[in-house]
Order: sequence, then structure tokens, then C-alpha cells
Amino acid sequence: MSWIELNEIEEREIIPGFHVRFVHSENMTLAYWRVDEGAKIPEHSHPHEQVVNLIEGRFELVIDGQARQVEPGSVALIPGGVSHSGRALSDCRIIDVFHPVREDYLA
Repeated sequence: MSWIELNEIEEREIIPGFHVRFVHSENMTLAYWRVDEGAKIPEHSHPHEQVVNLIEGRFELVIDGQARQVEPGSVALIPGGVSHSGRALSDCRIIDVFHPVREDYLA
């Protein structure tokens, strides 16, 4: 068991407007996002299963061509290999959980 203090993890800007702190376990990656209003993430896919938890704000999420505006309390399940994209309709806080570990985010 270990404890992690998010404020001790350096925040990184992965793409413009998407600021993140990563936590990695043996089997998962958790991404704690702070997203600026208007920021967009282009359509992409990856082999990882992803669970999107919108904590604060409003976000338009497009999964496999289907768009939906999500608000706090919304949870999206994205299977590995499925295309998705999105844009922040306001400043947002989002927690993503990826399985297995996102090796590309370890560095």
C-alpha cells in the first residue's frame, strides 16, 4: 500500500488546455485533469479501456461518433480501440482511469 499526494506531482500540459497529474498502479493509470474552457482533444483511440469521470464543469464527449454533453456525475465507459474526442464547454475537472497502465504516460 502507498499514499500519494496529488499536489506533490508535477502538473503537465499534454495538449493545449489539458493539464494533468498521473498516478500509476501496477495495473492502472489514473489521470487527474484540469481542462481549460474551449480546449479540444482530437479524435483518437488506444488499446486501453478508459473510464471517464466528470467531476466539475461541462464537457462534450464523442465516443464512436456519438456526441453527448456530460456534467458532474456523468461516467463514460470507453472500450479499448474505440475512437473518441471531446471539448471543454467550461473549465473542467476530469478523472480518467485506464486499464492496463498507459506506458506512454509513464515518462
